[in-house]
Amino acid sequence: MSQDQYTLQDPTEQHPDSLPADQLGHPGVEGEMSLAPDFGEQSYRGTGKLEGRKAIVTGGDSGIGRAVALAFAREGADVAISYLEAEQRDAEETTRVVREAGRTALQVPGDLQDSGYCRTLVEQSVHELGGVDILVNNAAYQMARDGLAGISEDELERTFRINILAMFHTCKAALEHMRPGATIINTASIQAYQPDPMLLAYAATKAAIVNFTKGLAQEAIERGIRVNAVAPGPIWTPLIPATMPKDKVEDFGAEESPMKRAGQPAELAPVYVFLASQESSYVTGEVIGVTGGKPLS
Repeated sequence: MSQDQYTLQDPTEQHPDSLPADQLGHPGVEGEMSLAPDFGEQSYRGTGKLEGRKAIVTGGDSGIGRAVALAFAREGADVAISYLEAEQRDAEETTRVVREAGRTALQVPGDLQDSGYCRTLVEQSVHELGGVDILVNNAAYQMARDGLAGISEDELERTFRINILAMFHTCKAALEHMRPGATIINTASIQAYQPDPMLLAYAATKAAIVNFTKGLAQEAIERGIRVNAVAPGPIWTPLIPATMPKDKVEDFGAEESPMKRAGQPAELAPVYVFLASQESSYVTGEVIGVTGGKPLS
């Protein structure tokens, strides 16, 4: 945002309503996008809500994950980011903004399809940061296909391994180290409630994440740990030009949202901060939609 964050702004005009028809190779590198997403570098101001906390953010190299890592750091948290080795260029940018906020940034590259890596991610973060107070399961895999017949067996299994099975593994490992007051935040999607036939596998995993969040919240609260989810609508991230057809990229968000535009990662980060902080101390098992006005159900 070019204006001061305390200036009133029309949300329908706050960000572009048309996007470049970029086409990127998967997994998509933010540094190669002709219109970079707004991750809050010029606008997010912290107020110490997460002072001294230790956070893990999967998919923290770009998109929503980068915006969350930046916001957490400016709120006073040290941040470990998980990402694929192919995304190192983006991870360096996230690391830069976290460190410029005066916090520790830990890079832990690897593949969340590997359950061993999921545990290593947590163990290394605990060892080098001194604990884990916040776990954000944000990394996701999606591909747009022309219906069920277009989804290969390998792609289907990969989608579930990254989007839902990894979440089971990271939560299981993190809960061994979390103390009362810690939080887990999962990234779901409006696709969990209103699935697009082009995204059947992805949408199914997001529905599973909603169910998992609500179930785990009931177990974890017995130990004083809260579990919630954020359900984004159409958000401009590298995943879009890396997985969607060219015509869908250019019009992304225009039809899906009553605001007639895609959201930006910077518009998601404050919700994650809220759920990670004591300001949401009576909130668990919830899914908060950030959809530009489209109802979750």
